[in-house]
Amino acid sequence: MSEMNRLTEQFEGHRSHLRSVAYRMLGSWSEAEDAVQESWLRLSRSDGNRIENIGGWLTTVVSRVCLDMLRSRKSRREEGMDAHDAERPLDDEAEGDPEREAILADSIGLALHVVLDTLNPEERISFILHDIFAVPYAEIAPIVGRSEIAARQLASRARRRLQGARASSGADLNVQRSLVDSFLAAARKGDFEALLAVLDPQVVLRSDRKDAPNEVRGIREVAAQLMGGRAKAARPALVDGEIGVVVSPGGQLLLVLALAYANGKIAGVDVITDESRLRELELISLSD
Repeated sequence: MSEMNRLTEQFEGHRSHLRSVAYRMLGSWSEAEDAVQESWLRLSRSDGNRIENIGGWLTTVVSRVCLDMLRSRKSRREEGMDAHDAERPLDDEAEGDPEREAILADSIGLALHVVLDTLNPEERISFILHDIFAVPYAEIAPIVGRSEIAARQLASRARRRLQGARASSGADLNVQRSLVDSFLAAARKGDFEALLAVLDPQVVLRSDRKDAPNEVRGIREVAAQLMGGRAKAARPALVDGEIGVVVSPGGQLLLVLALAYANGKIAGVDVITDESRLRELELISLSD
């Protein structure tokens, strides 16, 4: 057997594990596949005879690739909406694929995905490698470029934030998502009464649009402002950690609705169109 055939066979034996590692780190199947492919390219350029533990070597490589991708994602601050819209919802991608279905079956929920996205890349990598894949801190340390003690602290900090999310954020974010889904459904159908049902009686709408009032108060007045418009191009998204709405026809970000919540209702709507304000937002598109 040639050296390349041997490496290919060994890599294929670890592909499923590498996909699992990359998906949990990145939260995207397409990005996970890219990371796995990059790990293969690096293996194919290496001297396989000098690799004692190819499984550990590949896990380290794919983790470093994911770390670079997370750092790049973080530096952009606002991810392009077209990139998200082009990718099918994760649940649909997994349908019929036993491996992906198994991973999703024990995946964290929306609230914890949100918390993972607020962690810095080093915290995220350290936590996932140690708590999910039982990689020792001594092996994690060189991957994230920290000491073993620092790697332990990174994972511990991430763990505390995730535990806090389980205790408090989960229900809040699920309620927010339900409200936004109902809001979008009502706006798309032109169902005024259904829209009123998700708004707080004292709801306030503020807008930076030049062709709209700066502030509108009152449930019926705000609902009238929100009906119709570009509802078909509107999608749920995380806006600075809260569930809100983005409008991005053709993948071009046009405006954001930053929402505030109170008493199980939408209590505030901030319509943001100014390009400088949009650039400052942390946006993560969610499947519709």
